[in-house]
Amino acid sequence: MVFRAYFCVMVGMVLGGAVGAQGIAPKYSNEFLNIGIGARALGMAGAQVAAVNDVTSAYWNPAGLIGVAHEHEFSLMHAEYFAGIASYDYAAYTTNIQEDNQIAVSLIRFGVDDIPDTRFLYDANGALNYNNIQYFNAADYALILSYARDMSDRFKMGFNTKIIHRNVGKFAKAWGFGLDFGAIYLFDGWRFGLMGRDITTTFNAWSHNAAMVRDIYAQTQNEVPVNSIELTLPRAIFSVAKNFNLNTDMRLLTVLDLNFSFDGQRRALYGSPVFNLDPKIGAELAYKETAYFRIGAGNFQRLENFDGTRYTSIQPGFGLGFRVSEKVLIDYALTDIGSISETPFSHVFSIKVSLNPLEDDFRIYGGWENN
Repeated sequence: MVFRAYFCVMVGMVLGGAVGAQGIAPKYSNEFLNIGIGARALGMAGAQVAAVNDVTSAYWNPAGLIGVAHEHEFSLMHAEYFAGIASYDYAAYTTNIQEDNQIAVSLIRFGVDDIPDTRFLYDANGALNYNNIQYFNAADYALILSYARDMSDRFKMGFNTKIIHRNVGKFAKAWGFGLDFGAIYLFDGWRFGLMGRDITTTFNAWSHNAAMVRDIYAQTQNEVPVNSIELTLPRAIFSVAKNFNLNTDMRLLTVLDLNFSFDGQRRALYGSPVFNLDPKIGAELAYKETAYFRIGAGNFQRLENFDGTRYTSIQPGFGLGFRVSEKVLIDYALTDIGSISETPFSHVFSIKVSLNPLEDDFRIYGGWENN
């Protein structure tokens, strides 16, 4: 009963914080943190909150870190979007500090490199000089520090502290801070998950070097940027997952995530001024825990044609996984930002390395065995 009450209190905090933030005028901020990490997860369209129990849990649901079965676990990922213009990189590490505690550190970078700065393309004499072209990067960084605790055989919980840095060359930069909460409840072969993103509202404080662009902006009649604050309002994700043992060699994992956002009406499957609902569905077929086939669908959007007719757009996912050895797992995913995008699908590769398996009775509490 204590764990159930605690779980309900945290759900109330997530939803209450989201509703309370409605009075604040938000901006779309830190969207790079919603793309997702790990080829396994992206192959399942990001349906992970109740299913994840490895090092990538630090991103999807920190409570899942308690399910890590090795003393050390690492993960690396690289992806390119918009036909290679933007690169997305991720690295993470987790280890236990006690039998019922787990920590992790993750680093995410999403950036566009070598952007030409043509402000000085013409020299003082008005001559065209390509040697005056300089280059800069626009990149977003996130450092995620995670902590998970094993509360009982059924209830697992975790927290994230996020430090965010964004920069656009020497023109502008921002620092931000946010918190996440995650929980997993195991019951009779089912997994139920809750992920509260940015539960306290994440703030990004921007500072602009206006002197570098004032003349150009004046010539083009644009407003000179000023220092500002961006807000990322809370999101709540409810999830359910279940494993089905098809035979002695094959297992099927099915996952459903229900993503609730509260930052204004979107073209989600269900959108309203109060909240938006964006479901994600994923499945993973495992053969002898050495080969994996994954599919998923998410990012459902209700759109309109020019003639006023409506249609539904989805983001599909497809993936494969191969266990090279007891220590190394390589995953691949073919995915996209969304089917409304004109950019080609992206190839995503990630690798997970697991070292020093834990003893079967290492954890104080169990629960994962039949889930």
